[in-house]
Amino acid sequence: MAATKARGLRRTGVVLAALIALTAVVGCGSDSDEPAKASSRPGERPSKADSTKQPEPTPSVSAADGRDITACADGNCEIAVSEPVKIPFKGPRGPATLSITEVGPHSIAYTVKSGSGQSKGSASGSGQGCITVLRSNGSGNSCGGLGDAGRPRPQSDAVVIQAAAGEDGTAVLQLVSD
Repeated sequence: MAATKARGLRRTGVVLAALIALTAVVGCGSDSDEPAKASSRPGERPSKADSTKQPEPTPSVSAADGRDITACADGNCEIAVSEPVKIPFKGPRGPATLSITEVGPHSIAYTVKSGSGQSKGSASGSGQGCITVLRSNGSGNSCGGLGDAGRPRPQSDAVVIQAAAGEDGTAVLQLVSD
């Protein structure tokens, strides 16, 4: 089973280094035929301190603004997220919030709130994502395959939000306003 996982890890390309590092931390899988060496004696459970200190995996995607949600305050940013988060930004009618409610391998779900209105989007599967156009008089969503969509184009009196699900559980969010 470890050999099958190792072969699968070799195919992941960009996330290989992150997965190997994570695998080494949790003690699963190996490229070697030798048994994994542990710092504790056989049958001994790792200490609580050892089990709670796991490094955050490096995302397979890069974003212009990294993970800095404050970069979105003006309605223009490109960030990577790997956990639920609330992102305040300037919408066409004033303050708005993009709430990422779920993010995982090949999946993303979110809610956009502006004034008394809200819009929801979700997608799951390889290459899937959503685009929401938030206007002063309402919003609209489109979810499905993004392909090579690239950065969304600005639209007059609107904030365009594109959320692309990633294979490693990291999604790239792009907010574009005029």
